[in-house]
Amino acid sequence: MIRFNKPSITNLEEKYLIDSLHNGIHSGDGKYTKRVYELFKQLFGIENMLLTTSGTDALEMASILANLAPGDEVITPSFTFSSTVNAFLLRGAKSVFCDIREDTFNIDENKIEALITEKTKAIYAVDYAGVPCEMDTINEIAHKYDLVVIEDAAQAVGSTYKGRYAGTLSEYGCFSFHETKNFSMGEGGAIVVNLEDQMDRAEIIREKGTNRRQLLAGLVDKYTWHDIGSSFLPSDLLAAMLTAQLERYDEIYKKRMKIWNTYYRGLSELEQDKLLRLPIIPENVGHNAHMFKILLPTEEIRKDLIDRLKEKNIMAHICYVPLHSSPYGISMGNKVEDCPVTEEVGKTGLRLPLHAGLTEEDAMYVIKSIKEVLG
Repeated sequence: MIRFNKPSITNLEEKYLIDSLHNGIHSGDGKYTKRVYELFKQLFGIENMLLTTSGTDALEMASILANLAPGDEVITPSFTFSSTVNAFLLRGAKSVFCDIREDTFNIDENKIEALITEKTKAIYAVDYAGVPCEMDTINEIAHKYDLVVIEDAAQAVGSTYKGRYAGTLSEYGCFSFHETKNFSMGEGGAIVVNLEDQMDRAEIIREKGTNRRQLLAGLVDKYTWHDIGSSFLPSDLLAAMLTAQLERYDEIYKKRMKIWNTYYRGLSELEQDKLLRLPIIPENVGHNAHMFKILLPTEEIRKDLIDRLKEKNIMAHICYVPLHSSPYGISMGNKVEDCPVTEEVGKTGLRLPLHAGLTEEDAMYVIKSIKEVLG
């Protein structure tokens, strides 16, 4: 069985988890949480970062920090996971869905400005498949209309845009360390606060609205309630697992990239014959091999390919049912025809198995099987 996803676990993860279990604190902000921060600074130059219990919680923290409130409008792609939109719907804000680009499947920066109204407060930019959005243009639009930009970089740890790392490209960046991501802590995430004057508030929001972190740092003699917040702080046990993953960053990255490149080379012939479309990576982007997605000519061909691959013990999956045309999206007044590119990609896109545990032989078997079905 060629699994769609499988976290890369070694003796190092086990060693750190056992050490944390017996020699560390079980709640948050222990030695392994601090080690994660050190590694993010070493690897990506990221300093103002806080671990959270999920990527979803990181997005929710960003919505609080951005002061989103009932009546506000937020421009976001529909081709994303529900967490992106739930984060601000929970604050009472309204989603305004923007269509995506045909090449990267990221939000189409050229369609954002036409959606801005006097109620628009923020733009959520999702780095789909680990490929950062066209952030300079998005930030210019945001500056022009005094909007906040939240970068949903859940899939983009280690990716770059014009030499700058994902998560650092706007006011707030949000990562995910779910088991389906390149680097896993089981369930977990992080928020990067790129506005230094917001870091203290971010720490308070993460600690249920209290200044407990200041107490732990010896800055105050007691802590108390200062703001709204929630229990966004993950256990140091989970941070122990992430520490091992990040110490293995180069190994995991190289293994994933090898599989990504093998797919690309092996399926190029089918693209030339117009039987599928391969990923398109802009020249100014360095991606992290988070996923390998192909587009098929029709929804029926995609379904047949999924079924036939399953018969060959290969697990391949669609990515997203677009939010604007989902049951809840329709209930909010959205229409299927609102985002035509999104709708088409949602019907014809397919993700192939990709994880650090795949071998080149596995990838070649997937390629061979796809050629047998489509050829």
